Amino acid sequence: MEIVKESLMFLKSHPSEHLRLEVVVFAGWKFEFGASARMIEVVCNDRLGKKVHVKCNTSDTTGDLKKLIAAQTGTCWNKIVLKKGYTIFKDHMSLEYYEIHDGMNLELYYQ
Repeated sequence: MEIVKESLMFLKSHPSEHLRLEVVVFAGWKFEFGASARMIEVVCNDRLGKKVHVKCNTSDTTGDLKKLIAAQTGTCWNKIVLKKGYTIFKDHMSLEYYEIHDGMNLELYYQ
């Protein structure tokens, strides 16, 4: 329990840090805490007049990013296609895998 208190005190003293706690339970009462991902902002442009700014974590999948975009645009998430150049992003891969960083622009298409 002391680890939990120390981690919560760290979060209270560092409000500018964008941390997401992951609790991993092993045999017994052992807990591990750590910063799993960074919060980034991605800009998606469909070149039809919609430009969407989405905040997400680098550990999120592109499917999660599509759901966040769908929430802002009002379209169905499975009708959204995200591209960068000629690369079409798969739903199950993480943003880290595609090296998507803070402030990056992605192309937004509809199928």
